Amino acid sequence: MEAIITFSIYCIGMLIIGLWTYSKTSSLSDYILGGRSLNPWVAALSAQASDFSGWLLLGLPGAVYASGINGMWIGVGLAVGAYLNWQFIAKRLRRYTEVSRDSVTLPEFFENRFRDKSHSLRVVSALFILIFYMIYVASGLVASGKLFVSIFDGMSFSSGLWIGAIVVIAYTFLGGFLAASYTDFIQGSLMFLALIIAPVYVIWGKLGGLSGLWEKLSSINPDLLYATSSVTSDFGNGVYWQSAGTAGFIAIISLLAWGLGYPGQPHIVARFMGIRSTKDVPKAKMIAMIWIGISLWGAIFVALAGIVFFGSETPLADPEQVFIQLIPAVFDPWTAGFLLAAVLAAIMSTMDSQLVVACSALAEDFYKPFFRKKASGKELVWVGRIATVVIAGIALAIAFSGSQSVLGIVAYAWAGFGSVFGPPVIFALWWRRTTSLGVLLGMIVGGVTVILWEIYPSIATALGVGGLYSLVPGFVLACLVIWIVSMLGKVHPEVEEEFNQAVAE
Repeated sequence: MEAIITFSIYCIGMLIIGLWTYSKTSSLSDYILGGRSLNPWVAALSAQASDFSGWLLLGLPGAVYASGINGMWIGVGLAVGAYLNWQFIAKRLRRYTEVSRDSVTLPEFFENRFRDKSHSLRVVSALFILIFYMIYVASGLVASGKLFVSIFDGMSFSSGLWIGAIVVIAYTFLGGFLAASYTDFIQGSLMFLALIIAPVYVIWGKLGGLSGLWEKLSSINPDLLYATSSVTSDFGNGVYWQSAGTAGFIAIISLLAWGLGYPGQPHIVARFMGIRSTKDVPKAKMIAMIWIGISLWGAIFVALAGIVFFGSETPLADPEQVFIQLIPAVFDPWTAGFLLAAVLAAIMSTMDSQLVVACSALAEDFYKPFFRKKASGKELVWVGRIATVVIAGIALAIAFSGSQSVLGIVAYAWAGFGSVFGPPVIFALWWRRTTSLGVLLGMIVGGVTVILWEIYPSIATALGVGGLYSLVPGFVLACLVIWIVSMLGKVHPEVEEEFNQAVAE
C-alpha cells in the first residue's frame, strides 16, 4: 500500500508539471527547445537524467551484479565521454545552432549548416532518429514493466508496460520539451539521492562497511574485486560468478567505447541547444559531472552490495532486478517506496526526452518541409503531440515483442545514434572543410554498419574481433567516410564564413 501511495504521488506530480508547462508552449520552438530558456541546473540534471535512464538503476547494476567490478568499465567510458561532450560540444553547438538560422533540431542544424537545398541531410537524419528512438523508448517501457511487476504483486509485465507508457505520454503530450526538462530535473534529483542513500545504508548498515563488503565478495569469488578479471554468470542455469580468466582487450574496449556515443545522442545534445546562454555551460558542466561521478559509483556499489546480500544461495534470476529487489528487502515500506520511485523517474526521464526529439523529427523535419511549409506554430505543436502518441505506440509494440534486457536494447540504440550523429556533429562543429556529401554518406555508413553488425555478429567473428561493440566500427567508419569525402569536395564560401562566425569566441 505504501508503494502505491508513493508512486501515485510521484505520477500526479509529473502530470501537474505537464499541465503547468502546457500554458507555456505556444510554438514548435517552445515544444522542442523550450524557447532556449534552461538554466544551468535544469540543463545539467535534465541532460544527465535523460542520458542514464533506467539503464543507471537496472542495466548497469545488472552488469556489475553478473560480472563484478569488471562491469564498471562501461561507467568509466561514459564518465569520460560525458565530460568530453560538455567540454567540446555543448558550448559550440549552442552557439552554432543559433547562428545557423536558429536551428531547433539536429536534422535542421545539419541542413542549415551545409546549405543543403536537397533536404537529404534532414530526411536521412530524421529517418534514423525515428528508427533508433522507437528501439530506445522500447527499452524504457521494458524497464517500467520490470519495475511494476516487482513492486505490485499480481501485476503482469504487459500491465506495467501500459502504465509506464500512459504516464510519460500524458505529460510529454502536454508540455513537450519544458515538461520533459523540468520533470527530468526532479527525476535526476531523485535518482541522485537514491544512489547515495541505498548503497551507504546497505553497505554500512547491513554489511559492516567497505571492509566487510570486500571480505564477503572475496569469499564468493576474489575475481569479483578485480577490474581486469572476467567473471561469468548464467543465473538461469545455476552458474554463479565463475572465474573466466583475464578480461580480454576486445571486451574492455567494447565497454569503454560507450563513451564514444555521447555527441550523437539527440536527446542529450538537445539540452545543449536549449540552454539559455553559452555562459551557463561551464556551471552546467560542473553540476553534470558531479552528478555523473556520484551516481555511477552509487549504481556500482548497489550491485556489489546485492551480490553479498543475496549471495549464491538465493541469487536473482534476473541481474537487472538487483536494485529493485534490494531496496524493499532492507528499507521500511515508505523509504523503499521513495527510492523505488527513483527507478520510475530514471525510466521516464529518458523516454520523455526521446519522445520530444522523435516527434520534432516528424513535425519539423517531415511534416513542415514536405506537407505544410506554411503551417502555423500551433498546428506544428499539435502535429508533434500526435506524433508523440504514435511513436510511443510503436515503441510499445516493440517492447511487447522484443528482448526483455534493458541493457541489450539500450546498447543497440546507443550505438546507432553514436555512429549516425556523433561523427557528423564533431566534424560539423570542429572542421571547416566538412562537406554536406561527406556528412550524408558518413551518417548512412555509420547507421548501416551498426544495423548489420548487430544482425549478423558473424561479421565481427570473421574479422577476428568477435564481441566488439557495434559502436566502434560504426563510429570509426563514419569518421573515415566524412574525412575522405570532404577532402575530395569543396566548401561554399558562405558556409565557411558562417563557420568562422559560429566558432569565434
